[in-house]
Amino acid sequence: MPGKSDNLLVGLSMGTTKTTMIVAERNPRYPDSVHVIGFGNAPSRGISKGIIVSLQDARQSVTKAFQEAQSITGISPKRLANVIVAFNAMDVQSESTHGMVTLGGRDSKSVEASDLNRVIDRARDNLALRSNMYSLHMIPTSYELDGRTIDEPLNMNGNQLDMWLQTVAVPMTYVQNVVNCVQSCDLAIKGLVLKPLASSLGAVYEEEMRAGCISICIGGGTTGIVLYRGGRAFRVISIPIGGDHIRSDLATVLHIPYGEAEHLKKRIFTTPPEDLMREGIDVTLAGEAVFARIEELCYKYIRNALAEATPQHFPSGIILSGGVSDTPGIEMMLEQILQMPVRKVAEPVYKMPPGLDNSSYVSAAGILRYQVMTEKDPYLFMESEQLLPGLSERSEKRERQEQKRAERRSREDDEEENGYDGGDYGPYDGDDGGDIEDGPDGGEGEDYPRHENLGEFLRHVKDSIIKYF
Repeated sequence: MPGKSDNLLVGLSMGTTKTTMIVAERNPRYPDSVHVIGFGNAPSRGISKGIIVSLQDARQSVTKAFQEAQSITGISPKRLANVIVAFNAMDVQSESTHGMVTLGGRDSKSVEASDLNRVIDRARDNLALRSNMYSLHMIPTSYELDGRTIDEPLNMNGNQLDMWLQTVAVPMTYVQNVVNCVQSCDLAIKGLVLKPLASSLGAVYEEEMRAGCISICIGGGTTGIVLYRGGRAFRVISIPIGGDHIRSDLATVLHIPYGEAEHLKKRIFTTPPEDLMREGIDVTLAGEAVFARIEELCYKYIRNALAEATPQHFPSGIILSGGVSDTPGIEMMLEQILQMPVRKVAEPVYKMPPGLDNSSYVSAAGILRYQVMTEKDPYLFMESEQLLPGLSERSEKRERQEQKRAERRSREDDEEENGYDGGDYGPYDGDDGGDIEDGPDGGEGEDYPRHENLGEFLRHVKDSIIKYF
């Protein structure tokens, strides 16, 4: 039987193609490890490109996944009712701001939690978000103590503490719809996490985060990108293209219903070509359709989004996950386009049950890891103090935090702040945050690819995909 409810970790991943509830328990003696004890799966309804478009349909998917998880684990619904929810959003805003505080007079002072709160407040004061945006995550990406870069400032001595804070914000309406949907299923929201971040945590190893890497998860409706350096995420990007677009392309070029196209998309690289041909499928046309969409995603959108990401800053290269990552040739394509090594994720970082032990479920594993990491280090991925209607159980705490922030700012108005000219990446030589700041714009980018033989290479990949059939 599972242990006490305090040791239970419950995550809900709301994706375009599937809704998954994952249940794990933690051994108090080994708090960094988790044991997955059950899950619930349901086809996603009412969600398009990661966004809820029908509250009633999305609610049915959540309810079905919850009921299946309860049936498999045998745990009472009440004990499973506190969940961390991963969801997608379009129009993700990822902004970096700088904060600085002095720690004392002439003598150095040990950095305390109150000093960290003050420097976070300073960085937040420099943040300018549109009025309709909700700051979902606040991620400290870099610290400096008296001008020296450090990993963890707590209890270290110095006179001046600088911090660069990455705030990930999404439209308020998207968050509110997720909250309304989940709470209408009699579930309490313990936390919210953006799916690209959850997927990266389920796919990327700690040493890759520290060395510097880029997580790319190509899901059903969206492609999530997270950039890491020094063990911390410092940029989050969401591209509204995924496997569903391949389904639509197959339906269009082959003149078949969406249901058949979805079935073909799942079989297209596992069924012998002669079997498909006997079913009347034009395998050459299907291969060309798949290649065209993958080429557009990799060459036009991912390449543009990562135009300023140079290989020397990401020694661990690209960590590729998601259902579409199984498409033949996509690894080679990304390697040539981005000029970085690519590691395709075979299974999530946590051991998963049969059926979930593939890269399509990295977001479910990532929700578990997110909870473990935030409990271990509350400053790693800080939740927003912004009040959100519907999360009343957290409102009083946040109101008190906001009041304390205002009082601290009032006392510190005479504190002199240094300027900042580090760009949106903070202290990161060689990048100005250009295209990564703006995210994918769908433009053509440079007139020529960065690799002179890329056109020839893409033709080779296209031939390989078509020959696969």
